[in-house]
Amino acid sequence: MIVLQPRCGTPCRPASRWHEMASILVVEDNPDNMTLAVFLLESVGHTVITATNAEAGLTSARAERPALILMDIQLPGMDGLAAIAQLKAQDATRNIPVIALTALAMKGDEERIREAGCDGYIAKPIRYQELLAAVAARLASS
Repeated sequence: MIVLQPRCGTPCRPASRWHEMASILVVEDNPDNMTLAVFLLESVGHTVITATNAEAGLTSARAERPALILMDIQLPGMDGLAAIAQLKAQDATRNIPVIALTALAMKGDEERIREAGCDGYIAKPIRYQELLAAVAARLASS
């Protein structure tokens, strides 16, 4: 079991305390954000599938049927909102919960993103406790 030890000295919860471990798709084009998200999710026992653009994310979602998707909104080519609309329009993927990972943190952005079909919203920069808590809460409610 890996326990993260952030600079503040407070360890993350051990994997045994989180909801059942799951397969999670992370769609993120920024390598640093991807590395962080994968590290955090794997450190608590989740299996992580990655995609660096919306099209690859859609393909992975259809093929892998993950328990949860973390979707960047500002992606090259098709943006995350368009990808979410496609996910929610298809029988095979409509029930997969999606949490937006985004730098869009202006007034009204969260509401607009949730209206597009997101089941959660995490503003960047990613804070490890917020990410893991949102993932655990979403998996527990699914």
